[in-house]
Amino acid sequence: MLILGIDTSGRRGSVALLQAEPGAAPRTLEVAGLEGGQYSELLVHTVAGLLERQGAKRSAIGLIGVANGPGSFTGLRIAIATVKGLAEAHGTPVVDVSVLEAVALACGAEGKVMAVLDAQRTEVFFGTYELEKGEARMIREGLASFESFTAMPGTGGAEAGIFTPDETIASRLHEAGIAAKVLQRPSAEAYARIAYRRFCAGIRADTATLDANYLRRSDAEIFATPKTGTTPA
Repeated sequence: MLILGIDTSGRRGSVALLQAEPGAAPRTLEVAGLEGGQYSELLVHTVAGLLERQGAKRSAIGLIGVANGPGSFTGLRIAIATVKGLAEAHGTPVVDVSVLEAVALACGAEGKVMAVLDAQRTEVFFGTYELEKGEARMIREGLASFESFTAMPGTGGAEAGIFTPDETIASRLHEAGIAAKVLQRPSAEAYARIAYRRFCAGIRADTATLDANYLRRSDAEIFATPKTGTTPA
């Protein structure tokens, strides 16, 4: 089985192609980087290039794993639209994966951990998970101002630690007296591997309702909402 992994959640993204054989961990064939701001121009072309170099057709993809956010609103929207197109054309199964969960799993710890991402606007995305044997059970995901986040009792109860791929967030947390470990941001390869484990466990996404996990509304939605809270006639 060929597994396609896609991540456009951050300023830089990636696409990965893995080969899975029965009874063995998936083998990475290739990972290609994507520059943020060019996802709409590069994503489909990059996927096509990976397949061409491996001598495979799009119909050979047996599973698509995609980062579904939180993250770049535009990047996530482009990825989800692309995944839907690929999946519907060939009936390919899809598994979507939270970026926060991927960060939590990357820490390799056991027990309750918290993943934190820079959400801009002096806010952070955060997720608390219970990790056991390489699997994550989501306890909570949310969006908070930096001040509110640091004021959380026990900072979300992250007994096994707080992890982030953002050095700026780690530095600010340190200044607030909260220890956080910096991890490399998960790539498309990581999302493909997580997706494959879930696929083997019988988990699939419904492509008809598949959407990104923004955790907050887009600017267009925010500015379109009446400030009085009333509905226009």
